[in-house]
Amino acid sequence: MNLPIILLLLLLGIFLIVKGGDLFVEAASWIATVSGIPKLIIGATIVSLATTMPEMLVSMMAALQGKVDMSIGNAVGSVTANIGLIMAISLFFMPGPISRMDYLPKAVLMMSAAFIVVIGGLKGQVSVALSAVLLIIFIIFIFENINSAKHTMTAQSVAKGPGRIRPAKKEITVNVAKFFFGAVGIVAGADLLVDNGSELARIMGVSERIIGVTIVAVGTSLPELVTTITAVAKKQASLSVGNILGANILDLSLIMPMCALVSGKSLPISQASSMVDLPACFLVGAIAIIPAMISSKFSRWQGILLLAVYIGYVFITCFCMGI
Repeated sequence: MNLPIILLLLLLGIFLIVKGGDLFVEAASWIATVSGIPKLIIGATIVSLATTMPEMLVSMMAALQGKVDMSIGNAVGSVTANIGLIMAISLFFMPGPISRMDYLPKAVLMMSAAFIVVIGGLKGQVSVALSAVLLIIFIIFIFENINSAKHTMTAQSVAKGPGRIRPAKKEITVNVAKFFFGAVGIVAGADLLVDNGSELARIMGVSERIIGVTIVAVGTSLPELVTTITAVAKKQASLSVGNILGANILDLSLIMPMCALVSGKSLPISQASSMVDLPACFLVGAIAIIPAMISSKFSRWQGILLLAVYIGYVFITCFCMGI
């Protein structure tokens, strides 16, 4: 297969993931709403999980095919791209004060998951024990989201209950179709991304890890990028940052353990990932979170520094092949 066709199929895979993810999230939200689940809890659980589906399926498919470097590279690379590129844009255009207590639980969970993954890198693998700890962080994240959503509801809304919506037959058909075609789009797109990403790596003579942490990671992070651009346009900084933190926690605490599960063994981590990818992931997280938790505000300089670190990371990844 020649390079233009591979690139075309790669772009098609990214398109299917983005469009399929959009349809899947819309349908999942609608299904949850008509079932009577409060919208706040829908956003805290179902939508959060649905928006992580592209990264999860890409990494799991890569793990099933034995492409471990791409599997880990996508999960960790997505977190690095989410913070170093996407969150950097948000902080540059929308710096400002924050409520420390609103962000602290997610910040602690994200940094804890990143730290555990770094430990895995030092040991050369994400073991069963580390996977179990990451899954505990995932469970804590879901419960924290649900509790946070419940606390924001007024006593009146709780007393009345969310109620159930009686949807029209046409509406049911449309949303079931969205759910089905969205899921198919994500699966097909993930398959195209993994297969053609591997082929591109072979043709270019680079490792699957490099393709995983760059093209594949950024491609599966496009839904977060779209959300951030929308939030910037609407001056909704908390929406953007909150979405990114939640996506990162899921990328680290759910995707990597699931990849270990489907592969049936501990996930080996290459020396390149342990020396470059995992420290970069932890570093951008620290730059984004620690100053904000101390000063109770996000600053423009954080966005500039995050972008500079991310560009440096991509440069090292792409041009220092021997690492």
